[in-house]
Amino acid sequence: MAKYDYLIVGAGLYGAVFAYEAMKRGKSCLVIDKRSHIAGNIYTENRSDINVHVYGAHIFHTSDKQVWDYIQQFAEFNRYTNSPVARYKDELYNMPFNMNTFSKMWNIVTPDEAMAIIDKQKAEITGEPKNLEEQAISLVGRDIYEKLVKGYTEKQWGRDCKELPAFIIKRLPVRFTYDNNYFNDKYQGIPIGGYTAIIEKMLKGADIKLDTDYFENKEELDGLADRIVYTGPVDAYFDFCYGNLEYRSVRFETEELDTPNFQGNAVVNYTDRETPFTRIIEHKFFEFGTQPTTIISREYSAEWKPGDEPYYPVNDEKNGALYQKYKELADKESKVIFGGRLGEYKYYDMDKVIIAALETVKKEFC
Repeated sequence: MAKYDYLIVGAGLYGAVFAYEAMKRGKSCLVIDKRSHIAGNIYTENRSDINVHVYGAHIFHTSDKQVWDYIQQFAEFNRYTNSPVARYKDELYNMPFNMNTFSKMWNIVTPDEAMAIIDKQKAEITGEPKNLEEQAISLVGRDIYEKLVKGYTEKQWGRDCKELPAFIIKRLPVRFTYDNNYFNDKYQGIPIGGYTAIIEKMLKGADIKLDTDYFENKEELDGLADRIVYTGPVDAYFDFCYGNLEYRSVRFETEELDTPNFQGNAVVNYTDRETPFTRIIEHKFFEFGTQPTTIISREYSAEWKPGDEPYYPVNDEKNGALYQKYKELADKESKVIFGGRLGEYKYYDMDKVIIAALETVKKEFC
């Protein structure tokens, strides 16, 4: 007889939301994770009184009031606004592309001047853009593409922009106002005290086993529960029977520096091709820290290989078709729910993870 109602594979946001909602309904949950900690990629760790985003910057943003109210059950959020700075060699530009960016790049001051320059440069692309380079130029012109898009994108994807499909960059945020707020969403902030505390509250009452590889103990673990919520890689669940789905991975170099302020901003993107990392995060500024030292992380984008942490699905036609084959198998698994970024081979913002998990809960308990 099963000991638990649910086995939840993965202690990240999707699994934690599901576990919290299931336990509210009187269900018992065993949550396992192959890592030595809960919270998945939103894991934050306190070092020298600074909450470090161990797996890269996570800034919560949403326009959905229900989601905003939901997450605030578990933490108070500060008023952090994402305003990254782009560094091209020794030139600094505001992001997203706005009047501050255009004024610095072209020494102009009015939206009309900026629009005229962009429209003139966009005109070099005629017809439907055939690749990412043409798509980007058709949206923002060549100057911005060359300095602020090309190098960063090629580092991120490990491919020349001419080899990348146009749809990757269908939209680039362009504003003809002096507004550096990266997101258009109504609600935005960072949980005071970090994300790990949120997941701890969600998982209160669940049994948790860390450092546990699901596939090494699959038969035994499956026998412990009536239902399984699986948030790991969908291709791994089916033993890669159709081949590997592709991902981009990220490597982090994190260090503490004996200075109170290294770069003056939480996020600085390095957009030239020669700098090997894509960006530097200065963690204390997510929570307006005034600590005497600082902690920074350099991010290096890398091609994923087995054993690496998968981060971004490579959403091209080949991988999309391969995922559909795995999804057909997943849909036949009556005991298993596949969810989250890896389980659905889909890039999810945090608010969308919560929405997806709550939708699953609704279907499961309606």
